[in-house]
Amino acid sequence: MDLVTPSYRAASRLACALPGPLVEAVAPALGSLAALRDTDRRRMVERHQRRVDPSLSGRALAARVRAVYRSYARYYGESFRLPSVSAEELDARLTYEGYEHIVAAREAGVGPMLVLPHLGSWEWCAYWLTRVAGVPVTAVVERLEPPALFEWFVRFRESIGMHIVPLGPQAGRELVAAIKERHVIALLVDRDISGGGVEVSFFGEKTTLPSGPAVLALRTGAPLLPTAVYDRGRGHHGVVRPPIPVERRGSFRDDVARITQAMADELESLIRAAPEQWHLMQPNWPSDRDLVPGRRG
Repeated sequence: MDLVTPSYRAASRLACALPGPLVEAVAPALGSLAALRDTDRRRMVERHQRRVDPSLSGRALAARVRAVYRSYARYYGESFRLPSVSAEELDARLTYEGYEHIVAAREAGVGPMLVLPHLGSWEWCAYWLTRVAGVPVTAVVERLEPPALFEWFVRFRESIGMHIVPLGPQAGRELVAAIKERHVIALLVDRDISGGGVEVSFFGEKTTLPSGPAVLALRTGAPLLPTAVYDRGRGHHGVVRPPIPVERRGSFRDDVARITQAMADELESLIRAAPEQWHLMQPNWPSDRDLVPGRRG
């Protein structure tokens, strides 16, 4: 029996019904409780946070992990209430830098690809783009289980103006079309979900990240813009970095590898600016697999 999907629906309705400041106060407190109970994922968060800062241990590490859970709960609370947020509040609570890189790409006739880590509140910025700036947004999302939960999230994100492309064999074709239509493409790229990515050095350890952004950039001319949206008290701050160089220099494979490594380097920099807002709770490096119950190799 699927009890997860109704829980998300109920949480979304409650977040929209309650005053924003109350949601912002209650959600982090619930996150602190989750940090005490969520043993397996907490262990993975500890591991990832020590990759960012190897000096973390003991109470400092515990405090950092608790801050991650509080940030993650805040992300959900704020995201769930987005349908009830006015355009005026969206605009008033967002500051940004580097937006000119998005404008330049669209003026050149292509939609830019925003390559983001799972950090902060990216959906707040996506809704700002669609509702305040009037810019179409296409986002690629991973499929979730159960299917009803995935379908609910798709409908939710579509309700705040995004066009959603499920990760899969048809995603590339849809993204090429969206780029040609000058959509802003939102890609969460700090995790290789499909497992067929390019090997990179990420926080000093070998892993893989998705090759799709580099491939699309080389084939379409769309710029890759490293981006993060940070929580700042009662507001958010979007950072759009200059485009990653994507000109051809060698073989296609070598160019994809070079660009993907450059993307990994940019993600590191964005995450280091606010590691407590990095919501990566899944295994992401080969050495993580030993910590996942029932998983080998």
